[in-house]
Amino acid sequence: MTALAKTLPDELKGAEGFLARYAGLRRRLPGDDDVREAAAASFRAKGLPGRRDEAWKYTDLRPLAAASFHEPLSLTDAATLLPKTVGARIVFVDGRFREDLSELPPQVAFTQFALRPKFGRLARPDREPMAALNTMLAEDGATLDVAEGVDAGLVDLISIGTESAGRATAFHPRHAIRLGKGARMVLMETALGIGTYLHNPVTSIEVAEDAALSHIRLQNEATGAFHLATIYADVASGGSYDAFTFNLGARLCRTEIHARLLGAGGIVHLNAAQLLRGTQHADFTTVVAHDAPSCASRQTVKNVLAGRSRGVFQGRIEVAQIAQKTDGYQMNQALLLSPDAEIDSKPELRIHADDVKCSHGATVGALDPVQLFYLRTRGVPEAEARAMLVRAFLAEALAGVTNDTARGMLDAALESVWERRAA
Repeated sequence: MTALAKTLPDELKGAEGFLARYAGLRRRLPGDDDVREAAAASFRAKGLPGRRDEAWKYTDLRPLAAASFHEPLSLTDAATLLPKTVGARIVFVDGRFREDLSELPPQVAFTQFALRPKFGRLARPDREPMAALNTMLAEDGATLDVAEGVDAGLVDLISIGTESAGRATAFHPRHAIRLGKGARMVLMETALGIGTYLHNPVTSIEVAEDAALSHIRLQNEATGAFHLATIYADVASGGSYDAFTFNLGARLCRTEIHARLLGAGGIVHLNAAQLLRGTQHADFTTVVAHDAPSCASRQTVKNVLAGRSRGVFQGRIEVAQIAQKTDGYQMNQALLLSPDAEIDSKPELRIHADDVKCSHGATVGALDPVQLFYLRTRGVPEAEARAMLVRAFLAEALAGVTNDTARGMLDAALESVWERRAA
């Protein structure tokens, strides 16, 4: 390392490897060169976000900056990692589409970003640094279009990450989901893998008038992985975007969602549950912009934290002056299973309208010793009793997932966590 490099801030040191990779790939990356160059300029100037950035004050990316990432070679047999699914599925391995593992949905128009690269209008690489990194290096991704009035049913979007010959890898999928007027779809997005890697997806979602998207995200990455997801969702009049994120895996995870209600009667639900152990860190950050009247948003985020894990919730509701009759709600609850676990909660309201109903709340506590004693006196072993109380705590958050198949996948993932702890 040169003397100059030693004097750089950590966030700029961490950016050097990604910028070098961009320099080597730029001639063969798909899509608009000008868009990529603008993103690269932004990333070069700002680097990885640091804790001096207000939006990242609770999430430290120094472990990411210290890691060395390489080109994915996909040497692992990804079929052995593929989860059991029913119906249509679209599979990406190390950020690249795998047709041999996929069963394309009949009611959805699917195209690869690698073949028809369009960056879209929603992402803001000039403001969100991980979106800039993605825009700079995205090679593939899924574009899903549901036509007007079509009910597409359940579609699985699966990402499998791997190491390449013992070397950490990085991939940056670029996804776009568009629902036409009155369309319906349940999107089950699953992320898993093996080894050490960076999964940095950006997803743009457009929900047209009276359309409804249920977006269930299961983040169950490898324990050595970094998962940094940025989602942008625009919802038109009468439309609904109902999202649920379940964070179970990864060494370090951040889910950042920017949702905008653009027409009267729109609805956004951004719910989540985070079940962490060891030294895991998971950050759930949301911004909901009410830019139209008579819209509603709901956020319920539940955290179960064991060991020395750390959970973060940052939720901001922005109400424009035109957005009268807004109904916004946030609740963050944490269950600490260890004295060394930590939760950071930062709810925020920015209201410029007069006739609104907006509220937020937060609770932090431990397992109720009275309830635990009650179960123990009735012959329930302590480990099982604790598991029962944790499941009861998470039940409210999981209740919002009404699709039976998706709910079954979440329940199975939750059970696997308890089995690993018992082993």
